[in-house]
Amino acid sequence: MNKKCFKSIIYATIILTVFCRISCQAQETLIKIPSNEEKKTKRNIAIVLGSEAVALTASMTGLYYLWYADYEQEPFHFYNDNGEWLQMDKYGHAFSTYTVGLYGYELLKAVGMKETPAIICGGSLGFVFLGIVEVFDGMSSGWGFSWGDMAANTFGTALFMSQQLLWHEQKITMKYSFHQTKYSQYRPDLLGSNIIENSIKDYNGMTIWLSFNIKSLILKKDSKFPSWINVAIGLGADGMTGAFENVSSHNGIPVPEYQRCRQFYISPDIDLTRIPTNNKFLKTTLKILNFIKIPLPALEYNSNGNFVWHWIYF
Repeated sequence: MNKKCFKSIIYATIILTVFCRISCQAQETLIKIPSNEEKKTKRNIAIVLGSEAVALTASMTGLYYLWYADYEQEPFHFYNDNGEWLQMDKYGHAFSTYTVGLYGYELLKAVGMKETPAIICGGSLGFVFLGIVEVFDGMSSGWGFSWGDMAANTFGTALFMSQQLLWHEQKITMKYSFHQTKYSQYRPDLLGSNIIENSIKDYNGMTIWLSFNIKSLILKKDSKFPSWINVAIGLGADGMTGAFENVSSHNGIPVPEYQRCRQFYISPDIDLTRIPTNNKFLKTTLKILNFIKIPLPALEYNSNGNFVWHWIYF
């Protein structure tokens, strides 16, 4: 990607972001509040929107120079990576756009934006960000634009926005859990060399969950059943030392043969956002941490045909 093309994408990012924000504000963005507070709310929204535009542009610029600059640039092209990592990377894409959209919405609501514009503007933030990353991929020799990634991005964004538009709450949430595995020792460059890198790179240790809130989905509002109890369904994979297929050696060192398999989980869960509390700091903290699947017992079924019980599953 030459500098002219890169600058064009950055400018397009700024324009797209600003256009979205202006459109949202044009649709009676503000909650109806006393006029003496309206100026303050407008200022807060302007600060948040401006900060988002700057952060998005800065992150895209940094991403290009840190990730893509060392790869030869090519004309825009496509790449079918749907067979990689038993699709765990796709689940990760969906989780990312869902979570970023949720936080974007919560931030805009916190500074006074009305519900529908906040859903549209905040909820689409993850889709916009990862969509631009996908364009970068499409111009890099190391990757390509992936329709599978975009489909996953769309799912995550749609899951958040559709629930918020329909119910004004998240009855089904996407969550993440992680545990370290033995596989990264054989390919630390690919799967990570420490726990932080492992949590991002090693798909063997990741589980992406759909967590269903029991009371809001199937029980009456006046039910005494605890509103914070969920049941979660998780998707994972194991035995992967390569993206499409496993390797027999790496840097001249033999790698044991492992059987790749998909894993399916069912487990109780806790919706931290529904835990009753009047403490604003605690309430905000619980909202932020709700993307994490609480370690609890889980039943696993894998594509090898085995059931496995986990007393505590991370």
